[in-house]
Amino acid sequence: MEEHNEKQCEASVKLLLVDDHPIVLEGLRSALQKFEDIEIVGEASTGKEAIVKAQSILPTLILIDIGLPEMSGIEAAREILKTAPGIKILILTLHDDREYITQSIQTGIQGYVLKDSSPAELIQAIRSVAKGGTFFSPRIAKKILDDLVARKRTTLDPEQKPLTKRELEVLGKIAEGLCNKEICSLLCIGLRTVESHRSRIMKKLNIHSVAGLTKYTISKK
Repeated sequence: MEEHNEKQCEASVKLLLVDDHPIVLEGLRSALQKFEDIEIVGEASTGKEAIVKAQSILPTLILIDIGLPEMSGIEAAREILKTAPGIKILILTLHDDREYITQSIQTGIQGYVLKDSSPAELIQAIRSVAKGGTFFSPRIAKKILDDLVARKRTTLDPEQKPLTKRELEVLGKIAEGLCNKEICSLLCIGLRTVESHRSRIMKKLNIHSVAGLTKYTISKK
């Protein structure tokens, strides 16, 4: 039993919470500590404090707001990733401005979730990013994708085959962090069809990872 508990502990997501509102920190702590695979290892209320604690605790993942005292969450994330690039960072914010999204992606963060998202979506984001994946709230991914669709004819390489409407839809769902089974369910198409679309998208864009596809979507804003 003791050995099992140790393995459970080793497999948990070690999470550092960063927000300057005590009531938000308390709410997050209360909601997240119910999950056995998530262990809250620290809290911070400023960007500088987040940097210090990240370096001393070395969490698996940092859940951080953008609007923080002393320095923004984006600036703090940039500094953290310079010294500890193995740490995963997930933005949790009210801001859905493209400027904030782009700046966040450029720092190397793996996810961007809005504070009005459901608890289930936040849990999905934490687990996805902790495992090395990416996650963007559907509203964020849709905003980026809509812009991509509007500009794709001017941004695509002349020799690059344009993505079809369905491929753009699949690309958008990939950017949201959905797996193939979830995509086929939402778009009402077969699993093999989703896999084929994903394969063609990667071939057309010459990108061979989900993280790469997500960054491509963001870069075409």
